[in-house]
Amino acid sequence: MKDKNSLLEMAKGIRLLVLDVDGVLTDGSIVYDHNGNQVQGFFVRDGLGIKLLLDAGVKVAIISARSSKALTKRCHELGIDMVYQGVKDKVSCLKKIMTSLSLSNEQVCGIGDDLVDLPFLGKCGLSVTVKDAPNEVKEQVDLVTKNQGGRGAVREICELILEAKGIWQEILSRFQ
Repeated sequence: MKDKNSLLEMAKGIRLLVLDVDGVLTDGSIVYDHNGNQVQGFFVRDGLGIKLLLDAGVKVAIISARSSKALTKRCHELGIDMVYQGVKDKVSCLKKIMTSLSLSNEQVCGIGDDLVDLPFLGKCGLSVTVKDAPNEVKEQVDLVTKNQGGRGAVREICELILEAKGIWQEILSRFQ
């Protein structure tokens, strides 16, 4: 893991935040209602962090191996328009996004939570995993969040990026 100053330096140039869903935006639970429909819970503070990041001009993309109507609805509410569900090859998907936005690896921050995310995290200039990720993942990323997936980990990274860009205090002042 990198020290705070190194992380801030890396985060300063981030123009795209790429998120896995299960275990990152959610706590990783898969819950079905009595009709067999999947129910997902999203942490409201992660949502505000994403909105603040988008308002600051940083793009946000979702790449998920699974598909969910709840995710589609949540992304629409937050204003995330780059949503890729049912993706088997996250690296290819990430490369297409980066090419379409003319971004280098150093301009991308990725957050994942499990072994299947390691290939795409390896392509990100700033790689992040959540507190409750397996040790094998924690050992290969630049930053492990203090918060668990689905419980503020995304917000933590949004704040880091905004702080690195020198605009976090300005954002805070709007709420005081």
